[in-house]
Amino acid sequence: MRPKRTSLVHLIYFSRLALSSDPQLRSSQLGDITRQAQKKNEFAVITSFMIVEQNFAGQIIEGERQQIHDTFARIAEDPRHRDVQICEWREIAKREFVNSFKIAVRSSATETQFAKANLLPSFQRGTPKAGAIHALALALQADAMSKQGIDHLFV
Repeated sequence: MRPKRTSLVHLIYFSRLALSSDPQLRSSQLGDITRQAQKKNEFAVITSFMIVEQNFAGQIIEGERQQIHDTFARIAEDPRHRDVQICEWREIAKREFVNSFKIAVRSSATETQFAKANLLPSFQRGTPKAGAIHALALALQADAMSKQGIDHLFV
């Protein structure tokens, strides 16, 4: 017997970011990405988590099949992203991320998780594994939520 098909999917991709090397301008550009993505994702009922390390991004986006398709098409055309590649696209039973758009940048606050994941070499080679991006995003989300006193997700 075949499993029941769902229209809920997640897509994991990575890209090279075309952002400024100036820290203040780069921060402003990441803020612009966040504001635009939150607005569009809320409208499309999409949840997502983006990881930024140096000039690379890995992101998981979750939602209904057509909204994910449309959202990814916009990302692939966005001049701030280059060499956009899908790592995984699959049906999921339920969402794992809680925010319409959340971004995590490697910093002193996130260093432990980023170091453990060690994604940078695979980003540089263009060969990151979907599972590694997914695991880091989940770890970063769990850490952020525990700092807010939230110890369990009901998604």
